[in-house]
Amino acid sequence: MTTPLDHDTNPGLEPAHLESADTVVLGDPDAAPTVRLAGHDIPVVVANTVVVGTGSAGYCAADRLWEFGQTDVVMVADKINAGSSRNAGSDKQTYYKLTLSGGDGDSVHEMAQTLFSGGAMDGDNALAEAALSARGFLRLCDLGVPFPQNRYGEFIGYKTDHDPRRRATSVGPYTSRSMVAQLEKKVARNGTPVYDECRVVDLIRGADGQIAGLLVFRTDVKPGSGRSPYLLFRCTNVVYATGGPAGIYATRVFPNGQWGASGAAYRAGVHGKNLTEWQFGLASIKPRWNVSGTYMQVIPRFVSTDADGNDEREFLTEVIEDYGRLMTLVFLKGYQWPFDIRKARDGSSLIDLLVYRETVLRGRRVFLDFRSNPVQETFDPSALAPEAYEYLERAGVLFGTPIERLRRMNEPAYQFYLGKNPYVDLEKEMLEVDVCAQHNNGGLLVDAWWQSNVPGFFPVGEAGGAHGVYRPGGAALNSGQVGATRAARYVSAVRTEDPIDEAAFAAAAEPVVSDAVGLVARATERAASGTPDNTGELLREVQVLMSAKAGPVRSAASIDEALAQVHDWLSRYDDLVSADASSRRSINRTFLVRDILVTAYVYLSAMKDYVEHGGRSRGSVLYTDPDGELPRVGYGDRAQEPLDLPELFRFRLDGGALDGEVQEAAYVTDGDLPGEEWHAPVERDQGDPAGLPLFRWRPVRPIPADDDFFENVWREFREHGNVR
Repeated sequence: MTTPLDHDTNPGLEPAHLESADTVVLGDPDAAPTVRLAGHDIPVVVANTVVVGTGSAGYCAADRLWEFGQTDVVMVADKINAGSSRNAGSDKQTYYKLTLSGGDGDSVHEMAQTLFSGGAMDGDNALAEAALSARGFLRLCDLGVPFPQNRYGEFIGYKTDHDPRRRATSVGPYTSRSMVAQLEKKVARNGTPVYDECRVVDLIRGADGQIAGLLVFRTDVKPGSGRSPYLLFRCTNVVYATGGPAGIYATRVFPNGQWGASGAAYRAGVHGKNLTEWQFGLASIKPRWNVSGTYMQVIPRFVSTDADGNDEREFLTEVIEDYGRLMTLVFLKGYQWPFDIRKARDGSSLIDLLVYRETVLRGRRVFLDFRSNPVQETFDPSALAPEAYEYLERAGVLFGTPIERLRRMNEPAYQFYLGKNPYVDLEKEMLEVDVCAQHNNGGLLVDAWWQSNVPGFFPVGEAGGAHGVYRPGGAALNSGQVGATRAARYVSAVRTEDPIDEAAFAAAAEPVVSDAVGLVARATERAASGTPDNTGELLREVQVLMSAKAGPVRSAASIDEALAQVHDWLSRYDDLVSADASSRRSINRTFLVRDILVTAYVYLSAMKDYVEHGGRSRGSVLYTDPDGELPRVGYGDRAQEPLDLPELFRFRLDGGALDGEVQEAAYVTDGDLPGEEWHAPVERDQGDPAGLPLFRWRPVRPIPADDDFFENVWREFREHGNVR
């Protein structure tokens, strides 16, 4: 069964780059043999490797496996056309790789050091991401991703944030979508089947602790149709490319349909890493899109209103009194993005805090107005700092209104919002924005081959916690390609055995299936007895709670408050959730909400443990500290004076104190503790139905030393391919 590849036109690219005559090969669950478990005849698909997720990392893993000779592969998707890779981007979405142009020096180890210096990053991951960056990038070029090159074939680059070299490149606002399109076509040509409309319920581990498969809920099966709403996969390996856990936040720039499925991994005993490290940044919320780059560099007016859109105020002037400084800080937000606590004292990230104050603390709405200049009707570029003035002068836009400057500098950026749903005409209306969750730098634990602590389970892309506190812009796209390649290489060389036999699998799967069937039975019985379906309400409540209490501004008190509430929901979930038996969406959300609650519970516990470990403000997060300082005026004779801001914004910088350590997380549900070095930030009984989050701190793994004597490497490569 096949389905046409469906892509929107990518602004800045020729349509041919995204259109394809290839078709995705859809797997047919009903054609698979069945096993009787918990009163259900459930189809079982058997393969050496199951790749979960159809974004750029997932498709890369499936294609690399095929190229490396492991063709016994299937893919699983919640929705093939959903997800961040296909539906998210920014003004100039960046791909980060080794320098491939010009006369500037660069090396694998120098790039690895740049990645490693972001703090709390393991050196072997940094070295692999640097070493394979050119290979992954050139592979994408060969597949048809149109990265720009000059007439001699050099792939030109530019500097991005946290980047000392010109390693960054881009194909426009939809770089990752172009990557997905070309990788998807290749996987379709390979003939790898994709099982669509499948919600991950739980992972299955064998008696030896290794991965044995997974259970999914089929969202395309109508209740009462006689078809099984469940599907099992029996496999030796799972490559988990489910994306970041976007579903835990309400205020997020992640696209609709990007939820993540990290909770299932934690329930199965997979460990987490650096879970506290999120990136937050200014983004429009209808539609969801990062407003970095040109949108800020043209210096729009920031306006807030009440909930109904009335009582319009230009609120930045309440704190930033100097006209030139206000304009300069807005300009700098264009490439000093996302929110960076180091720039909140007296720099451009003060803008994020002021937006946060309006939306979260004052309950107002914030808009960008491109129709009018900030503060005064006439734009006065002479008041700008030299950096901003010179940039805008070179762009030829020292005139007019923000929309006139935007259309002169970057017409596609204006046209972009005209083509979205809902569309916004920036010449006629304001654009609503907020400080949104944008990327999780932490995630599920990975080693140098992107294998987790559970043998056979490989988290790749944003699901895997390969990053540190800071990372160069575009490093995530490279990390997804590298992690997928490393996982595929290891699987194809080392983990080639057949899945466990049918009897052993049935024994391992039975408690997982019984748990899922029992959860749905209780939820639907509750609805049938008169309790309203509450799956949508629970989903909204946990997301709103997380954004309010554990977003870019957190405190020990707010974390404790959110943790208590999430623990209450999770511990009572079996007796709390109510789902309409006739609604596929409602039953799907029964599993989705549980996954999000588990994830939020582990993440909040990690935040609490971070504070108790002495963690202070770093990365993209402000931790309120009563002994800290408020942001400063940062200009003129009053530069060191504290600003008149809420005490919530008082903080102390981490200053790199914990850069040499990694926080690991475990979620225990069966009383089997992982080891004595683990500790719990909250005293709870091991029999707590919500489970027990545990943590440990360890030194980062250093960048491996050079081992490049050719004869030795060649000999070992001949013996085992250096896969070990």
